[in-house]
Amino acid sequence: MKHLLTTTFLVLFCILISCKSDTKTASSTIETAALETAKPVTTENMPFIWEGANVYFLLADRFKNGDTTNDEVLERKKETGVLRGFEGGDIKGIIQKIEEGYFTNLGINALWVNPLVEQIHESVDEGTGNTYAFHGYWAKDWTTIDPNFGTYEDLKKLVEIAHKNGIRILMDVVINHTGPVTDKDPVWSDDWVRAAPQCSYKDYETAVKCTLVENLPDIKTESDEEVKLPEALKVKWEKEGRLEAEMDELEIFFAKTGLKRSPKNYIIKWLTDYVKELGIDGYRVDTVKHVEEGVWSVLAEQAKVAFAEWKKNNPDKVLDNNEFYVLGELYGYGIDGKRFYDFGDRKVDYYANGFDNLINFQFKYDARQLNYEKLYSKYSTALQTGLIGKSVMNYITSHDDGDPFDKERKKTYESATKLLLTPGISQVYYGDETARSLIIDGAQGDATLRSNMNWDDLETEETKSLLLHWQKLGIFRKNHPAIGAGKHKMISETPYVFSRTYKKEGVNDGVVVGLNLRKGTKTLKVNAIFKDGTVLTDVYSGIDTTVKDGSATIKSDNDIVLLEAKK
Repeated sequence: MKHLLTTTFLVLFCILISCKSDTKTASSTIETAALETAKPVTTENMPFIWEGANVYFLLADRFKNGDTTNDEVLERKKETGVLRGFEGGDIKGIIQKIEEGYFTNLGINALWVNPLVEQIHESVDEGTGNTYAFHGYWAKDWTTIDPNFGTYEDLKKLVEIAHKNGIRILMDVVINHTGPVTDKDPVWSDDWVRAAPQCSYKDYETAVKCTLVENLPDIKTESDEEVKLPEALKVKWEKEGRLEAEMDELEIFFAKTGLKRSPKNYIIKWLTDYVKELGIDGYRVDTVKHVEEGVWSVLAEQAKVAFAEWKKNNPDKVLDNNEFYVLGELYGYGIDGKRFYDFGDRKVDYYANGFDNLINFQFKYDARQLNYEKLYSKYSTALQTGLIGKSVMNYITSHDDGDPFDKERKKTYESATKLLLTPGISQVYYGDETARSLIIDGAQGDATLRSNMNWDDLETEETKSLLLHWQKLGIFRKNHPAIGAGKHKMISETPYVFSRTYKKEGVNDGVVVGLNLRKGTKTLKVNAIFKDGTVLTDVYSGIDTTVKDGSATIKSDNDIVLLEAKK
């Protein structure tokens, strides 16, 4: 899997101008809180901190078509349900948008891309229309990239270009299952997979040793039995002329690690190869609760070893001292559960089994029910107490959540303000920032959530204005780890003003934010964070002001103020 590639460097910049938001002014009494004063900080040398990251999640096939020559390379041409076939997006399209500065302008510092390994070649119908594996969750061969997405060289270039632009890559990985069985995609042997029973979710056992749906073979991850490679995979590799090389690599891996040749460990080897060879920065792990938690500990351990090896071999490409990051999709997990997920008959601490972060399926409900202060303070308290040293990733929409925060896209500004200013990692799903429609005529099931990126809408002033709102908040978050990883404290209720502070391992970051403010001249108490005489910049309007008598005054037509020490 080793290849060579010449990399290029592109300097990116963004120009921000002010715009109006659709937040509403609230009225209540003034309540001033005394905060610990922090030294003014600048963003020039602020380190990347995973707990405060701004992640962009996209489906490669639906984002941008950068190479039309690979659109029909596997002749996946059967008629499908609406949005259930390959649409043409690929890795090169993602690279193009990085080089154009799209992600930089959004304040994105980590990209989560759907699984890119080779998928089953045939289509299947699970009841919502004939479907090809455009989404990437039906693996056929973990050792190579699906031709419709691109090549291994494309992926290598994606990682290198992303890194040159300060963007980390989260690789989406699946160990729980293979793709469905078809005439073109034979089932693996029964010492590798089970075809039944289907999960009933009554307890731990019936959520783990089972298939998610019919015809989705479940990897026997509980097995420590040493098994041979599936015959179908050996035949495939031999036709491709790489059987001997792959077998040699397996010999080296198992001799070096001492792991048994069990199904889970083969896949762990294949997945960690991408880390060792390309410098992938982290995993987004699929179907966490359907695999024994101990498996994830081994995956995380091997990935960290692989990442350290890549850093040692590529000292000139190392971005920072962060370890490999492991984020999990534990479907149904919410921040109220703290470190645990309850199966009914047992509670499991996945944070103690290799995970640094879990996707927070609860955020959309909290965002609906709580105002800004209750939302922000709740998450700050949770992360600074029961989840110390760990984090959650919040989202408002995703590829498989049929009940998103704002399905009709009527609260697009509020969506950004709540998501990007809430403590924890933020996950922007492609098109959140452009109000990509989540309701597509004729699309069944989750296909309606997976439409093509609405690039043409960026020609309209309405979409440009919305995008600018997301950009300003995103860049503010990216530049200040205090937003996602720091402590929240309300300064005043009316006008609503709060601070965020982060003090850890030599990093000292502090900001002040005002929301639901009156348009025109507004004065914010800032002495808890900034001393008199400090020159501040309101990132939202671009206006500078100097702290006087413990306050900062801004005159703008916006009802949002994002204050940082002037660079």
